[in-house]
Amino acid sequence: MKRKVIPVLIGLLLIVLILAGAAGVFLFQRYSGSKEEADLNAYFGLNGSQEVAIVWNQELTEEKGLLQDERCYLKLDTVHEMLNERFYVDHNEKLLLYTLPEETVQIGIGEQTADGYTAAVEQNGDVWLALDYVKQYSDFNYTLYTEPNRVVLTTNWDTLQSAELKKNTALRVRGGVKSEILQNLEKGTKVTVLEEMENWDQVQTQDGYIGYVQKKHLTDPAEETPVKDTGYVEPDYTGNLRDHKIDLAWHQVTVESANSTFPGVMSGVTGVNVISPTWYSLYDNTGVVDGIASPSYVQQAHALGLEVWALIDDFTHREDNGVDPQEILSYTSKRTAIIEVLMSEADRCGFDGINVDFEKVTEDGSQDYIQFIRELSVACRQKGLVLSVDNYVPHNYNAHYKWAEQGVMADYVIIMGYDEHYNGGAPGSVASLGYVRDGIENTLKLVPREKVILGVPFYTRVWTETDEGVKSSALGIEEAKAWIEANQVDLYWQKELGQYYGELPLENGIKMVWMEDEESLKLKMNLARENDLAGVACWKLGLEDEEAWTAIGWD
Repeated sequence: MKRKVIPVLIGLLLIVLILAGAAGVFLFQRYSGSKEEADLNAYFGLNGSQEVAIVWNQELTEEKGLLQDERCYLKLDTVHEMLNERFYVDHNEKLLLYTLPEETVQIGIGEQTADGYTAAVEQNGDVWLALDYVKQYSDFNYTLYTEPNRVVLTTNWDTLQSAELKKNTALRVRGGVKSEILQNLEKGTKVTVLEEMENWDQVQTQDGYIGYVQKKHLTDPAEETPVKDTGYVEPDYTGNLRDHKIDLAWHQVTVESANSTFPGVMSGVTGVNVISPTWYSLYDNTGVVDGIASPSYVQQAHALGLEVWALIDDFTHREDNGVDPQEILSYTSKRTAIIEVLMSEADRCGFDGINVDFEKVTEDGSQDYIQFIRELSVACRQKGLVLSVDNYVPHNYNAHYKWAEQGVMADYVIIMGYDEHYNGGAPGSVASLGYVRDGIENTLKLVPREKVILGVPFYTRVWTETDEGVKSSALGIEEAKAWIEANQVDLYWQKELGQYYGELPLENGIKMVWMEDEESLKLKMNLARENDLAGVACWKLGLEDEEAWTAIGWD
């Protein structure tokens, strides 16, 4: 009997051992860490030996760099987004430009720098800039790594959470011991903690890997401010700001003989210290400038204590000569020619500043336009001329005028606080108080208040609405008052709009007017005072009456 029991016990023991072994294998497989290494090229999204992954401020981006001659290049758009918007590429003349306060540095696409590398290359229709070249003019740090190719860019110097590894451990693609290994990290390795979780923390290594480590293997995170050692010094683009408030009036001059109207339009004018005659315009798409300036006009203005800021526009010859600002401004040689003409005219006439009134710039021409403003600012800074730039009231659809960059380069950014309702659109106020207030507030988000000038209208519109549709005609303040009196139109104060409203019934419709007068102008002037703006600008001389000047001024 005893002999029969022993084999049974041995069999049971073997079964137990087999089951225990199987359980051990199962538990080991379930809870032991995977040794599988991640495909790093796939992790970084790399295709080919020239692509470079970009890790920008603790984020692995979708954009890619280019590895060429052991240097990293980024697309122009990527440079603009991540590092510096001021680099400009002239695709027509194959130039890379960068504007400093006293000069615009330029180098040809494909041309080598003095240090023996190519600053910009063209590949597959894109222009790529060498990071070494970009860094000369920009505030960032970078480190380039290979195998796999990746560049770590730092532009954010805010406080981070850092920790050290308490033991050797694996950095994994995802949280969990079964996830693939990105790197095996040694005890003492410092990492940046991006996100803390219950058992796993997301971290970034100094060489650009972003993954997960077990929380128990990390020291407690501590705040650390990155050491900023870029060596970059912000250029000083200070130009020719005046130390007093600006009271500007535009003088529309369409032919050279009209310069003789200056004494007449100044009769009764009070408080103005700057006059801006509409003297120059883009003539055709070769970059020729049409001008009707008069040295004697400047002398007369100076005799009255006025500065003269000569205006240049992009629309006077648009219809007759097909002027296209983008076609002109996208060529460095044409921009240079325009600026040279203006500087020569400043020497000939002796005026004090330039007022740019380009109203036909498209989104596609945005970079060309702002580069023109940059380059013109250099010339004005060198010659001591004031540079002012006219703008529509800011909206999303005209953000391509780049007001923030204007606010750096130009001395004054003028917001034309009118044409809220315009001919061809729905009836309404030319410049309601809310419209002007919003324009000021949105501009001040981007431009220093000491550079912002508010443009106010000396005109209104009389709207006619009939069965045939809607049309309007512009009337100056003086003319509008005469129309109201002649037609015995009753006016009613609209507090929200900050102006009087009146209407005249017709047999088949109605005429409407939202008046601009001394009362509405006073309220707009109050907004300029409340926001401590740099000045006001009035469009235009000859449309106002004497009462209008009682509203304009800073005293």
